[in-house]
Amino acid sequence: MTEQEAVALFKCLADKTRLQILKTLAVEDMYVERLAERLGLTPPTISFHLKKLESIGAVSSARSQYFTVYSLCKNVFAARIIDIIAEKSDEADIQAERDAQYRQKVINAFFEYGKLKTIPAQRKKERIILEEIVRAFEFDRVYAEREVNIIIADFHDDFCTLRRDMVSERLLERKNGEYQRVRE
Repeated sequence: MTEQEAVALFKCLADKTRLQILKTLAVEDMYVERLAERLGLTPPTISFHLKKLESIGAVSSARSQYFTVYSLCKNVFAARIIDIIAEKSDEADIQAERDAQYRQKVINAFFEYGKLKTIPAQRKKERIILEEIVRAFEFDRVYAEREVNIIIADFHDDFCTLRRDMVSERLLERKNGEYQRVRE
């Protein structure tokens, strides 16, 4: 189910009358007059809502003698909400571009000539700064604590805080006084 189809479905489900129609059709197929009678509404009101539901594929219609019988399309409701949410958004590229711009803005604000001016107070901004610093470390190489301190000191004098925060953010792993860059 695409993002736009999901939005249309959720909009239809947000109406109490349409939800009652769907609940009734889940029990048995019906025609407009019978639905109107059962729900206490007029046939034109039921027809209006059925057209909306039919336009998104939630119900289907079939001619039976003099009546049009409506049925619930159960396959539309088989999708789990978590699957709909997990599906890639139509705006994923735009969001990624905004994230990249924000990241660059933070880096520009806190770095000057390759040195960190101050350690950000906000955790989100500090994470971006730490991710930038950890790029100085190679994967699959074990560093002694002294080496880690020297590399971090190239960025900022408070290497102890930055080292500790890099370990707590799981950018560096510490075992027996040795450090290694963590793969994401």
